[in-house]
Amino acid sequence: MDDSAKLRLMQKRIVKSYAWQRDIIVPLSEEFDCTVDELEEVLFDLLDMDSLEALHATFESAQDICLYQKFNADLRLCWLIDTLEIIPREEGKNLKYKLVQEVKNGKSYEDALKEGRLELFELLKKESKI
Repeated sequence: MDDSAKLRLMQKRIVKSYAWQRDIIVPLSEEFDCTVDELEEVLFDLLDMDSLEALHATFESAQDICLYQKFNADLRLCWLIDTLEIIPREEGKNLKYKLVQEVKNGKSYEDALKEGRLELFELLKKESKI
């Protein structure tokens, strides 16, 4: 077995694990409308062994970042904080962090978003001194 064949074997051992398949490979292949094998080949070509080994951990940590950014967009905080400057940056950050934690603890995104909107309105009222 030559070096490239050994490398491919090691790569396959990593991505064929149950957790990888369940959390990353199968869902992404469905989203990209490609086969599992096609996605694996693309990842093999794009990532070195260190990156491949860290893929699951980076996927998990990116989930929080993506959720945080989704709340930012859905609550229109980029507009309220950055453009209008009527909500303090720290207050918005705390609200998003709290909502992310609630979703991670099992609350549905829609319920957390609804709660976030109510809290955001309370922040607006507080800032307006009503």
